[in-house]
Amino acid sequence: MNPVNILLVDDQPAKLLSYEVILEELDENLIKAQSAREAFEHLLRTEIAVILVDVCMPEQDGFELVSMIRQHPRYQNTPIIFVSAVMLAEPDRLRGYAVGAVDYVSVPIVPEVLRAKVRVFADLYRKTRELERLNAELEARVHQRTAELQASAAQLRELNEELEHRIDQRTREREEALAQLFEAQKLDTIGHLTGGVAHDFNNLLMAVLGSLNLLKKRLPADERSERLVTNAIQAAERGTALTQRLLAFARRQELKPQAVDFLRLFENVEDLLAKAVGPRIEIRKSIPGDLAPLLVDSNQLELALLNLFVNARDALESGGAVTVAAAAEESRPTGLAGGNYIRISVSDDGEGMDETTVSRAAEPFFTTKGVGKGTGLGLSMVHGLAAQSGGSIQISSTRGKGTTVSLWLPVAETFVKAQPVVEPPAPEPLTPVSRPLAILVVDDDALVRTGTVAMLEDLGHLPREASSASQALEFLADGPNCDLVITDHAMPGMTGAELARHLRSVFPGLPIILASGYAEFSEDHGLGRMLRMKKPFTQEQLRAAMDQALSGKVAAA
Repeated sequence: MNPVNILLVDDQPAKLLSYEVILEELDENLIKAQSAREAFEHLLRTEIAVILVDVCMPEQDGFELVSMIRQHPRYQNTPIIFVSAVMLAEPDRLRGYAVGAVDYVSVPIVPEVLRAKVRVFADLYRKTRELERLNAELEARVHQRTAELQASAAQLRELNEELEHRIDQRTREREEALAQLFEAQKLDTIGHLTGGVAHDFNNLLMAVLGSLNLLKKRLPADERSERLVTNAIQAAERGTALTQRLLAFARRQELKPQAVDFLRLFENVEDLLAKAVGPRIEIRKSIPGDLAPLLVDSNQLELALLNLFVNARDALESGGAVTVAAAAEESRPTGLAGGNYIRISVSDDGEGMDETTVSRAAEPFFTTKGVGKGTGLGLSMVHGLAAQSGGSIQISSTRGKGTTVSLWLPVAETFVKAQPVVEPPAPEPLTPVSRPLAILVVDDDALVRTGTVAMLEDLGHLPREASSASQALEFLADGPNCDLVITDHAMPGMTGAELARHLRSVFPGLPIILASGYAEFSEDHGLGRMLRMKKPFTQEQLRAAMDQALSGKVAAA
């Protein structure tokens, strides 16, 4: 019995591993995907028998993913099972069945039940394929007998022409699918490259800022020298802000809705948008100053605006204008829940689109650009942001007059008022560190390590250096002969998170600060509420982090 392919889709590696353990007894081929993009890559490359989908995932939830899968002709009848620890009410189940699922399994999972369900559909898939094979053989025999009885040169020529036409059609479809897959992989590669380059620049800026700040403290009173050093510090800080934007663009993070002032957000990214569209395109805006705050993830809204502006730029080959407008409107698209919404529209006066193109514009991988000029994911990402934020998207376009993309996003007050406001307890005042401390600094980047050590020495402490986690473990082998460990996260071999987890198990009372050059360090790595510090950090930020990490130890002393 040949194993069949079972696709497991969940953004959490731990849950994917648990599904794999439960289903390994079936001796089937288990394929794992942590996002909708990965799932589609496998679906385009591999014949899948059964699909298990998590409901709550970032970027696109399970309902949206299943709805898109059902649009593919090959997977209109493939069994899909939802697995969810939340959204277990009857309306959620009905929604799951409505988009095309055949079953809805709640967490915690009963292993025997899940294995039984998957085994049934896997066996059904095998029997169906066998039936199709037998049916194909039967049809082939019938055609063979018919051809033998009614053979003629004209009929054979006609069958041959039809076969060639089908082969050409299948070849074109396969080439188009491969081209779309290549564009999606290229976008992912660019994201990884951007994140890696920005991370390296963060390390360089860390060394530059730390050294400049220490140099500023030690320079003799000289107004000209101080002005030059201050100017260099400001330039490095601007570079830091740029790398943070690059890192935010490169990451695929879950939405973090918060109250956002849209006018202020647009003014912050206006220069970036102007560079994206080029000097031949004028940017106009109509955003009232008293606009109510939006409930949305600000980083993802910036990325959505960037996608819309790039689309507008491509439609304005000979130049033109892009207009951004925002207003509170009572009328809204059907399907939105009750409440107040803000309409944000991005319009261009370019060539426009016909009705057929507009109807498919937000579909994943659909693009009117040539091969190598677009992925077809821009408007899909904007659509996903609007849907996950509780809003909607609408596209209107006229040939020769231009295109307008409108986002309806909820007002923050609509949701905030529905929740009781609970004031968090005031944090206890920290006791500043006032004695020289033995501190171990772990970082594989010599520039960053040297800068951190210099800042600690300037604060009056006694730092020691380690260029890797293994070297740090050798230093601590005879016992925790230091008061604090400051470790970088992204290091070859053992990462900072792995080092911190090991030190916690061996030296439970040793304070540890985990530093990261990435814009968001949301992964828990089993470290709970360990203190994290974002690179590049200043001497004051380092001092504050040390006070916080050592507050309990200092209080006890």
